Amino acid sequence: MAEKHDPMQAPNTNARQGSTRRDVPLEVRRAQRHEARTSQTYAAFIKHLCERGGMSPSVAERTAVSVLCALEQRIFGEEARDLEAQLPQKLTELLHRCERHESGPPPRKFGRAEMLRMVGEELGLKPEAVEPVIRAVFDAIRDQVSEGEVVEVMNQLPADLRDLWRPVV
Repeated sequence: MAEKHDPMQAPNTNARQGSTRRDVPLEVRRAQRHEARTSQTYAAFIKHLCERGGMSPSVAERTAVSVLCALEQRIFGEEARDLEAQLPQKLTELLHRCERHESGPPPRKFGRAEMLRMVGEELGLKPEAVEPVIRAVFDAIRDQVSEGEVVEVMNQLPADLRDLWRPVV
């Protein structure tokens, strides 16, 4: 014969979880959900970059910030803000701590050779290793943003940088 459960003695798990949830203010629950989504989006971006570029998560993070910072030194107007609005929030927070963003020159025109030099020097890469790293980051960025944003960024790049921005086929 099955034992009867007396709900007055020990509340079931669902009731306990429900009351705990109700004890947490709605604003706090929303903030927790937002933080969880932010972390998941960033983790997916880093995972994609690790897979595409064959790097560890810490290297992927540093690489993404370096390449994105260099890209934003090249694009003008609202385009950098438009691009950032579609990227993981944690990535843009790291980006804004970058020295070039805090105290660097305003966006300016430069081409592929300058982009390769900037990223290579910052990451301490051999010249032949820089282009694949930039392509991997660009691939991860394109995967995160709308097709319209991809086109907008491309339209601001000179032909030699557009070649790096485009997907490899």
